[in-house]
Amino acid sequence: MTLLNRRTALGVGAAALGFAVSPLQAAEPESCDTVRFAEVGWTDITVTTALTTEVLEALGYETRIDTISVPIAYSGMKNDDFDVFLGNWMPSMASISDPYVEDGSVDRLGANLEGAKYTLAVPQYVHDAGVTSVADLAEHAEKFDSNIHGIEAGNDGNQLIQDMIDDDAFGLGDWSLVDSSEAGMLAELSARSPDEMWMVFLGWEPHPMNTNYDMAYLSGADDYFGPNLGGATVYTNTRSGYVEECSNVGALLENLEFTLTMENQLMGEIMDQGEDPRAAARAYLQANPAVLETWLEGVTTREGEPGLPAVQDALDIES
Repeated sequence: MTLLNRRTALGVGAAALGFAVSPLQAAEPESCDTVRFAEVGWTDITVTTALTTEVLEALGYETRIDTISVPIAYSGMKNDDFDVFLGNWMPSMASISDPYVEDGSVDRLGANLEGAKYTLAVPQYVHDAGVTSVADLAEHAEKFDSNIHGIEAGNDGNQLIQDMIDDDAFGLGDWSLVDSSEAGMLAELSARSPDEMWMVFLGWEPHPMNTNYDMAYLSGADDYFGPNLGGATVYTNTRSGYVEECSNVGALLENLEFTLTMENQLMGEIMDQGEDPRAAARAYLQANPAVLETWLEGVTTREGEPGLPAVQDALDIES
């Protein structure tokens, strides 16, 4: 059989199995045509998911985004309901994510963000009044109404707060966790700040709260949130074996790296200026095309053509 005939036979056989064949990439099955994202309603993950879906669709893939809770994201990846989750904050999410990683039902890929933080915070005027550590909270219980404000129920940060209460850590045993949402918690902070009413809440960076509010992080919660004020690294997670099954999408996921500056800018545009996440992501990529060179190294279109020029063309970026 000639080389041409061997290639033709390979193409026919692969097509019969539902694979896309290309000289530039390994064949991917039809199951890779649509990339299914779990998104948990945090604006930072909304941003990174929007950036990634803009690139994937420019490469010829379909995308689907479902907004669910963190526990559902992990059970969904285990049950093959979702392919990708870009928001594995570590170490705070370890109690939720590690069992899935350890039993092999979820794969933890590389870090997509370094230098994040995640712990309890207070308005600056509370910090200036002497509440600089979680150990200072209990003696001011009345001013705080013995409440710690979290975000959505089931979130890992809420779970850590509840662990502190259940352990009676720092004398917080009779305090209550207020489940809400990112938006609800910040609305409460906005309502209290003008009159300098006291409040302790779950804070993190990247997030526009760090510039929109005069706030300070509390020390002392290392045993729960980790050292360095809950210093965090955010990882990309996938359902088990996804990178091997969908190797081209996997190459993009392995390449993805975001920055605090990038995420803070986009989160501010979405939260403060009302920009649509996908529109904001597209505008960012058009204004900062250099990031695509790293993200698309070794990545092709769904049909196997060079990825970078295809994305540049789809996003109206001059090469």
